[in-house]
Amino acid sequence: MSDAPLLTTIILTKNEEKHIERAIASVAGVSARIFVIDSGSTDRTVELAAANGATVLSNPWVNYSTQFNWALSQLPADTKWVLRLDADEYVTKPLAAEIESSLGGKSDNVAGVYVSRRMHFLGRRIKWGGIFPIRVARLFRYGRGRCESRWMDEHIIIEGDAAEFTGELIDDNHNSLTWWTEKHNSYSAREVVDLLNLEYGFIESETVADLSGGQQAGLKRWVKEHLYTRAPLGMRALIYFIYRYFFRLGFLDGREGTAFHFLQGFWYRYLVDMKYHEVQSHMRSEGVDAPEAIKRVLGIDLGLANTSPQTLDIDLKGQPTSQETA
Repeated sequence: MSDAPLLTTIILTKNEEKHIERAIASVAGVSARIFVIDSGSTDRTVELAAANGATVLSNPWVNYSTQFNWALSQLPADTKWVLRLDADEYVTKPLAAEIESSLGGKSDNVAGVYVSRRMHFLGRRIKWGGIFPIRVARLFRYGRGRCESRWMDEHIIIEGDAAEFTGELIDDNHNSLTWWTEKHNSYSAREVVDLLNLEYGFIESETVADLSGGQQAGLKRWVKEHLYTRAPLGMRALIYFIYRYFFRLGFLDGREGTAFHFLQGFWYRYLVDMKYHEVQSHMRSEGVDAPEAIKRVLGIDLGLANTSPQTLDIDLKGQPTSQETA
């Protein structure tokens, strides 16, 4: 690395003592600065992060987008590039080598870099189902990228052209299946907020949905917002699972893969649909608007209508880990 602070890594944490040292170690050789933004850990996360050279800041949790964008506002003015890394992820050696050899030579019109992200589930790398590797924008020039304003499945919005790296991020969470299901239960409520907002428009939000850009995230978001959401509730989750598991050969991922494709591809999405139905039923039966029904049914207080998510208060407990769904 040059004397200039070329790359700064941001990691959001809450109770990540199982993962934080691995995440920091994976970028220690290529990141001049590592900022860990903690939201109230009660384990050794903060201690371990500081001991491994990270700058640790604390900020109350609202949602991932709010927390990450707050972290951006805390970076020094001489920051050049930013890497978004989740605590349960790590940068592979090939990606670290690309960052070290190529990032500094990008032309000024390149504002961000797409990389591949793969996932492990119950100790097994998921290879089939047509969903991995996911191409995600995780590297971007400081001041030319931010996290889109959403409650769930947020991506980085890049202001300018994007380059491509072939190296990978690995998502390998070591927590239990109970932890995973509880996390996705909370995620499902947040996704309902975005789905209802897509229909009723009660808060400001952003989307990376784009058919013309050629990027995987934009295409998937467009399909989700314009096709998937118009399919029948419940049935669309089943169809998606069948597509992933049978047509895209998800069954080849073995027992652990079957659990992943069923839980993430069907159970989670069916749960979202039924919570969506529950909120809408409450709206009709009680004669209340979407924000009030969301508060009563899901326990999420959106505050006043037309309030940006950056200023909202949330009662729902959640984990500040990645919410990019497959």
